[in-house]
Amino acid sequence: MILVAPGIALDEAELEESFLRASGPGGQNVQKVETAVQLRFDIARSPSLPEAVRRRLLRLGGRRVTEAGVLVITARRHRTRERNRQEARERLLALIREAAAPPPPPRRPTRPTAGSRLRRLEGKARRAGLKRLRGRPVEET
Repeated sequence: MILVAPGIALDEAELEESFLRASGPGGQNVQKVETAVQLRFDIARSPSLPEAVRRRLLRLGGRRVTEAGVLVITARRHRTRERNRQEARERLLALIREAAAPPPPPRRPTRPTAGSRLRRLEGKARRAGLKRLRGRPVEET
């Protein structure tokens, strides 16, 4: 069991890992060793997730979630298979923790104070006066 957040623990059997060849530079090693990791987690059928977390996770996953509700995370940054496995799991856990976090409190609309409105208007008048002085002098007749 992997402890994710309070009240949420994933069973190791729910995670499906497959290994593939990483792209990019790496010399002779990159042609024959499958170090990249593709981690699949079935959000839609997971018994470990509460319904609210499941909905938020499907939304947070974005393009990484298939139509069947499977989250696919690919890690290929590191040279070793173990480090890529660890990174993929950490990214999955971070995503689930973000989905499990309580939503922020709603914003209460506020109004500017009378003093701040007055200061704003005084500043605008001062700036307008400065700009007015930049113009051509008025000819007196």
